[in-house]
Amino acid sequence: MPLDVELGKVMLQLITSRYDDRHWRKRIEKTLGLPQSGVGDSSQQQIFMYLKLGLKAYKSRRADPDSWIVGGYATKEIIERAKFQPQVVGPDITKDEVAFLGIDPGKEIDEAWWDEMLVSWFDVPEEEQPADLAEESEADSESASSAKAENV
Repeated sequence: MPLDVELGKVMLQLITSRYDDRHWRKRIEKTLGLPQSGVGDSSQQQIFMYLKLGLKAYKSRRADPDSWIVGGYATKEIIERAKFQPQVVGPDITKDEVAFLGIDPGKEIDEAWWDEMLVSWFDVPEEEQPADLAEESEADSESASSAKAENV
């Protein structure tokens, strides 16, 4: 289940406020490496993609993994550009939607919060099956495994 609006806002605040802190730099880079499908709100997803693409470091055409320029003047420039020209993020993004960028989310946001955020980023709720369908799928898998055992 993707991040809700509140979690997405705190995640974006974390990325845009703690980028100069060496303690958080690797975590921010890992967050930027995540797929945008983990952000539920469409405007926050646009902001996340803007940051992800804007902070992507130049790399050659080799098969290098993606890397980001997190920290320093370039990161500050990307954030300030989004705050003063929200249309560079997306055509329907307003100043109110990017006003929170660069504001620290607070001391309660720590490593444990970050770990929980990652879990909710990738947490996909299982679809509940009716009881009779669940029993049929279990019976099918048992018969398939016994057939494999007989062939061996």
